[in-house]
Amino acid sequence: MTKLDPVHIAADKQAAKLFRRRVFYIPGYDPIHPRRYRELYRKEGADQAEITGYQFDLAPKKTKGPYGWHVISQINGARAQADIEVLVWSDIVRDSMSNSIPGTYLQLIRTAWAYIGSGALFRLMRLRKGPVIAALYPIVFLLAQLAIAITIGVALGMLAAAVTHPVLGLIVGLVPIPLILRWFKAHDNKVFAYYLMHDYAYSAQSNGANPPELEARMAEFTCTIRAALDGDYDEVLVVGHSSGAHLGVSILSDMIRAGLPANHPPLAFLSLGQVVPMVSFLRGAFRLRADLAFLSACPDLTWVDVTAPGDGCAFALCDPVAVSGVAPPDQRWPLILSAAFTQTLSPERWKDLRWRFFRLHFQYLCAFDRPADYDYFQITAGAVPLADRYRNRAPSKSRITGAVNRYTSTQ
Repeated sequence: MTKLDPVHIAADKQAAKLFRRRVFYIPGYDPIHPRRYRELYRKEGADQAEITGYQFDLAPKKTKGPYGWHVISQINGARAQADIEVLVWSDIVRDSMSNSIPGTYLQLIRTAWAYIGSGALFRLMRLRKGPVIAALYPIVFLLAQLAIAITIGVALGMLAAAVTHPVLGLIVGLVPIPLILRWFKAHDNKVFAYYLMHDYAYSAQSNGANPPELEARMAEFTCTIRAALDGDYDEVLVVGHSSGAHLGVSILSDMIRAGLPANHPPLAFLSLGQVVPMVSFLRGAFRLRADLAFLSACPDLTWVDVTAPGDGCAFALCDPVAVSGVAPPDQRWPLILSAAFTQTLSPERWKDLRWRFFRLHFQYLCAFDRPADYDYFQITAGAVPLADRYRNRAPSKSRITGAVNRYTSTQ
């Protein structure tokens, strides 16, 4: 990776236009420290720069905020710099995760009822099987763990009862059940059953409404992004990944409704690997559905949605507004595009990643060894605004736009 001297670039600013961008990244339901995203950006950006042949370098952040970094690039002769900030809500995620095994199984019951009892699960299956399977996976896996623990406990109890006394057999049978469940939980970093259960339970606990602590954090994010529109930037870009996509929809809707400053820089929204229907199809997601309808017709921004059929955790190529049943007559957004993993990744790379479902869900933030017109690092750190990059781009021919949602009320 070729290093660029920030001082040299600053000195040449008068000789050549230096494109300046402010980027706000909204993660999905992730309890990990935001430094993970900086390291991912650094490593994958260097790989993409080497593959594609441009100059790209990271430096310490130069803006206020809890966590971020500064990027300097030169792509196709155009110089650009970007200040990237992670809008952190990982503390809320950690606090929402039940530390007890009984608490997690209670979440399982409530979440299953929210999706199955409302009929949302069956309508979601009409869109994409992958994310529905991903939603069922923790339920099935946790129930299987419970069944194994109970089976072993019953077998040991019956053996003890036959050899000693029925009361002692009952005690022997009960003791191993919590021990086995604790063993499964201790090894959840390999199967992610508990993590995914907490993820889906967080949206389902209020039937699609945002919990108060999340609403408060989103209001802070809204103020942070709004302040950037007063800065000297050529673009303000909001990136929402996974669950962060539907947070971005509501945050931007609130900000635009409140009024944007005069002569503000172009505003853009990039949603990646979105799982919007998992929330918008729930009975109580009135706010999200209203925000989807509002933002989809808004002329004050550019909204591009990128997914890929190879990502089994996302609702690939599903127009989140249309399938939620709230598309207005004057809908203009989002532009639905495919990252087309089977084409933008070499056969060798695709073979290596194909069954690594969670890794594929983050591929949008990573390097492609056969890149097409989607390049996360050119979008976030290059000199071309999102609106110009895809100005004449037709939406994916495979996009899904049929209204499937049972609940379409926005209030």
